[in-house]
Amino acid sequence: MLVEGFDEITLALTAGYEPQTLLTAPELATRQIDFSAPENITVNRAVFEKISYRDNPDGWLAVFPTPKVSLEDLRLGLSPLLIVAESVEKPGNLGAILRTADAARADALIVCDPRTDIYNPNVVRASRGTLFTVPTVEADSAGTLSFLRRNGIRILAATPQAVSLYTDQDLRGPLAVVVGTEDRGLTGLWLDEADIQVRIPMLGKVNSLNVSIATALIVYEAVRQRGTKDAI
Repeated sequence: MLVEGFDEITLALTAGYEPQTLLTAPELATRQIDFSAPENITVNRAVFEKISYRDNPDGWLAVFPTPKVSLEDLRLGLSPLLIVAESVEKPGNLGAILRTADAARADALIVCDPRTDIYNPNVVRASRGTLFTVPTVEADSAGTLSFLRRNGIRILAATPQAVSLYTDQDLRGPLAVVVGTEDRGLTGLWLDEADIQVRIPMLGKVNSLNVSIATALIVYEAVRQRGTKDAI
């Protein structure tokens, strides 16, 4: 996977990932990474700007092995808070959900039946490197449901059709916040299996919020109810 940016590469290194290739453009790099990869390549500014995914690159790009993480690799606390994203297809939305998961100290993000590669360079970029701070797993919905049941984790499904508001439910204790695609929402499998269905009040003409914003609202309500001192 490609990881671009000084901060993102630093987070990956701090998390224990080791790059296969480290590529830099000294004309752009104002900060230095104290690490050598098996392959180190130096290019000029023009070449780097051709291969960069950013409008204003900072001169750092690395190639890392793709992580192999399964549901069974997750280490959960006594009262875990998980985010489950079903078939979210836009890299920008996955990246934004990862930033929320990091900020809220969620235990993990589980991407079910993915429509985009979670290690897509655009996901890494949109996540600002939090892909390396939040345990992230790809899995199918059936396997994820089984995992949640085995671990005694309640399933909260976010859907506009729910009667209950998300602020009216007790979100303490082991919980998985499950969100779906913006166009179709969650599939019947998750809606049928959910312990709780909640909605976010929407008073406008369009009955839809960006999935990353909806996720952030519900997750931070859970954080508020749990009384995390650093939540604000």
